[in-house]
Amino acid sequence: MSRKFFVGGNWKLNGDKKSLGELMQTLNAATVDPNVEVVCGAPSIYLDFVRSKLDAKFGVAAQNCYKVAKGAFTGEISPAMIKDCGVNWVILGHSERRHVFGESDELIGQKTAHALESGLGVIACIGEKLDEREGGITEKVVFAQTNAHFREDNVKDWSKVVLAYEPVWAIGTGKTASPQQAQEVHEKLRQWLKTNVSEAVANSVRIIYGGSVTGATCKELGSQKDVDGFLVGGASLKPEFVEIINAKV
Repeated sequence: MSRKFFVGGNWKLNGDKKSLGELMQTLNAATVDPNVEVVCGAPSIYLDFVRSKLDAKFGVAAQNCYKVAKGAFTGEISPAMIKDCGVNWVILGHSERRHVFGESDELIGQKTAHALESGLGVIACIGEKLDEREGGITEKVVFAQTNAHFREDNVKDWSKVVLAYEPVWAIGTGKTASPQQAQEVHEKLRQWLKTNVSEAVANSVRIIYGGSVTGATCKELGSQKDVDGFLVGGASLKPEFVEIINAKV
């Protein structure tokens, strides 16, 4: 089964109207592979601005959301608000949410369930820290995180799910998992989906790689059998992002 290549850009806490406006002009004018789904993760305060300026061929994602639609939750945003801005995706469970802001597997699972119930697509992030990889428990960690995202059969439509494997030791460090390391984990994740969900879901869900993806590393990573795209951090704020989108060309 052919899975549509997916490239997400996670802008994190970066940019202002001027610099993001210039980036969007570059993206809008670029020739990009029509067989790739591209989604840009903008800071929440700029979601409306980005959706209004970015060409319709590109999707937009929020970088986080809360587990309920409304209420006394100061500083949070809900899937309903995200959708009201014309935005159709959200990134959940990113390692910075886990390790900087202390989000638990349980909370991330509740957020994922609510976002999917609300009709958002979810870029569900998982990944091990360096001590976990060196301790030989990569699989145990990423399987537990995947299980938390999708427990209790909370996914009705798996086409709305993209699984993003981001080894924490490779995020923003300049270290990239080798194509072979990435493929090995992706293959095991697909096997986990086959065992715990279904073969059809395992064959159709896109599993993307994140962690210091650049124009220099994207082609070899993207050629791996079970790597269905990328979640790109720093490079997504540069013209180089276009090269990464076109990794399969």
